[in-house]
Amino acid sequence: MESLHPRIRILWIAQWAITAGILGLMAAGVDRFIVDVPLSVQGGIVAVGIVLATVYALRLYQVWQFELQPDALYLERGVVTFVETAVPFVRVQHVDTQFGPIERVLGLSSVVVYTAGSRNADVRVPGLTPDRARELQDTLRELAVESEADDAV
Repeated sequence: MESLHPRIRILWIAQWAITAGILGLMAAGVDRFIVDVPLSVQGGIVAVGIVLATVYALRLYQVWQFELQPDALYLERGVVTFVETAVPFVRVQHVDTQFGPIERVLGLSSVVVYTAGSRNADVRVPGLTPDRARELQDTLRELAVESEADDAV
C-alpha cells in the first residue's frame, strides 16, 4: 500500500481552517443582525474548528492509502466512515491529473480516475507529487487499455 505525500495534511488543514473561519464569520453575522453572540464564542468556534480540522487531517493522512493490484486500483480512506474501493481497470474510462492553486503552491497533484457507471463515477487520489501523479496516470491508462483488450470477446 502506498501513502499520500505528507504535505497533503497542510492542504486538508487549510481547507478545514477556511471552513472554520467561515463559520466564525457566520457567527459574527448572527451577532450583528439577529442575537448577541459573545466574541469569545465566535473565537471559540474558529479555534475548535481548527483543532478538529488538524486532528481530522492527521488521522485521515494515517488511513488514506492506495495500491495498484493485478486487476484494480484499490483505495482505503476515511475517518468517521472507513471506505474501501476497488476500481477494476476494465471500468476505467479516462484518467486526469489535476492540481488547484493551493496544491500547486504545495507541490502536489491529484489523479482522478473516471469509471463507467453512474454511481461514484470518479475516484480521486490526492496528495501526490506531480511526477508521481503523471506516473500513476500513465500506468492506469496502460492497465485500462490492457484490461480492455483482455476483456474483448
